[in-house]
Amino acid sequence: MHKITKTLSAAVGSLLLAGTLMSSALAADQIVLKLGYENNPGEPFDLGCQKWAELLEKKSNGTMKIELYPSSQLGNKTEIIDSMILGENTATLADGAFFADRGVKDFGIVFGPFLYETWDEAFKLNKSPWFKEQEEKLIKKGLKIVGANWKYGDRHTLTTKPIEKLSDFKGLKIRVATSPIYAEGMRVLGCTPTPMPLGEVYTALQQGTIDGVENPIPVLYNGKFFEVAKYLLLDGHIRNVTNLVVGAKFFNKLTPEQQKLLCETCEEAGEFQNSIVDKVSEELLEKMKAAGVKVVDPNTEFKNDLINASKKFYELEQFTKNWSPNLYKTVKENCK
Repeated sequence: MHKITKTLSAAVGSLLLAGTLMSSALAADQIVLKLGYENNPGEPFDLGCQKWAELLEKKSNGTMKIELYPSSQLGNKTEIIDSMILGENTATLADGAFFADRGVKDFGIVFGPFLYETWDEAFKLNKSPWFKEQEEKLIKKGLKIVGANWKYGDRHTLTTKPIEKLSDFKGLKIRVATSPIYAEGMRVLGCTPTPMPLGEVYTALQQGTIDGVENPIPVLYNGKFFEVAKYLLLDGHIRNVTNLVVGAKFFNKLTPEQQKLLCETCEEAGEFQNSIVDKVSEELLEKMKAAGVKVVDPNTEFKNDLINASKKFYELEQFTKNWSPNLYKTVKENCK
């Protein structure tokens, strides 16, 4: 009996050891991608990222995992992009403005003000031959787009002073992301663009360092900026479809099957995020109104003034000298 017990104990021990070794091997082989972003927990984008992490881990049978770092825990967008170009397992959201800064100049136009008349146009452009060409150029700069279908939202302007006509923009210091495309897109409307990290905006508004900030409603709400800025202009100056990107070095180390899983789950998570972003935006707008925010929905005349003023952006020499000939026309044709 004692021999049988010892034999069983040895067998169990061997099984446990084998299981431990197998788990260790699996952990060693597991690919972990760190996804960093400025958005706060609970925003539609954050919920989309949670869905992406869930889908990838499930469909890869645990061999691939995404760790989420919201609220700028991995640093700002520029820092994260720098790290992924160097080959680190990091990812973030980025748009044409940042891609232009990384050397794919034509990509910058997609973040121009009032470029699209409808959301359909924005999504069509991201599936167009022109967009595919830009993606290939971006890979050569060290970045790989793994999802280009995430609806970030209409970008509106929240300020400490009311904006009821185009001239009201004059002199206002509006926070923008740290890219010339963002800055000049707002400058043509008459304001003074002020680049700064999103995490510094609340205090800057509170102290009067800036007069406003532009972003989709969920970002404005979750940043609590409405507590210190009480005027919201629903200008929708950018229909923002964003992209999820990783480093080309990281992507190229993956097997074809892993690459496919990464991209397919990212697209699927984007569809999930898109299904909730409009509903959440409407709900949060009502909460902002209840908190005392005065909302201006521009009338036809004001909207036309905004659109006409924004046309100057597409004629700025600092951009056109680096863009392909007739780029604006090419992009508009690829939207249809």
